[in-house]
Amino acid sequence: MTFYDIKQQYDTFDFENYIAGVSDKMVESSMQKEILNDMDFLNLLSPKALNHIEEMAQKAHETSVKYFGKGILLYAPLYVSNFCINNCIYCGFSTKNKIKRKVLSFEEIEENCKIVSEYGIHHILLVTGESNVKTPLSYLKKCVEILKNYFDVVDIEIYPLDESGYKELADAGADGLTIYQETYNEELYKLLHTKGAKSDYKYRLETCKRAGRANYRNLNVGVLLGLNDFVSEIFFEGIHAKYLQRNFPSAEIGMSFPRLRPAAGAYKPKTIISDKNLIQAICAVRLFINRINIT
Repeated sequence: MTFYDIKQQYDTFDFENYIAGVSDKMVESSMQKEILNDMDFLNLLSPKALNHIEEMAQKAHETSVKYFGKGILLYAPLYVSNFCINNCIYCGFSTKNKIKRKVLSFEEIEENCKIVSEYGIHHILLVTGESNVKTPLSYLKKCVEILKNYFDVVDIEIYPLDESGYKELADAGADGLTIYQETYNEELYKLLHTKGAKSDYKYRLETCKRAGRANYRNLNVGVLLGLNDFVSEIFFEGIHAKYLQRNFPSAEIGMSFPRLRPAAGAYKPKTIISDKNLIQAICAVRLFINRINIT
């Protein structure tokens, strides 16, 4: 079963009505469980759970220390290109925007690697705009090979590939993949991504599965908070991460929570995610999936 199949099971689920009915007692009951089901997770994402945010934070902290100690992993992103073939209406790199575009040469990449590695960074994230013309697989493979000479861990955040493409980059030294679904709402996704390969919702949704089959040891998913309502997006991101954890038990699974913020002349977020909501999401995720990397 694909994650798309699992998500379809919630197509008729009334999130708004369920959330409105969540009580303090339901939140308390979910918090007391050692193993949370999907509805427990949803309870902890509800507005009512904000009444218990201190208790949630304390338990989430204890869980983090239990499984990860007090360590924090630092990584640095290395952007190698801002060329993109997609039209995402919220993104400054969108193909319709008339901005200066550049692809770093291999010499420039090596120079950047030298600078970053001198700061003691051992984990690098290779980031590129989504253009398989300007940054083809052969280019990305060479990038990974260069980065692997300077860093212990090389993760990639690039346009989605098929399984063989991910295998080729893994053979070159890639360790992990980060991919942002942006929104799990399929209808909204189509409105936000009007042109380019990224307009294929289902292909993007199953990207981590293809990388997992190529034996990537780090798989990280994310949504762009502000595009849609907070609760359903974090809920689907969480059950997506849990699906990956079940199907690829040897991989480290991670979740990211980037937020859209208002800016003059920029895309206006549908909702503004407060710091308190962000803390709520992080705590709820930690209690739902104890062994999850959070960025």
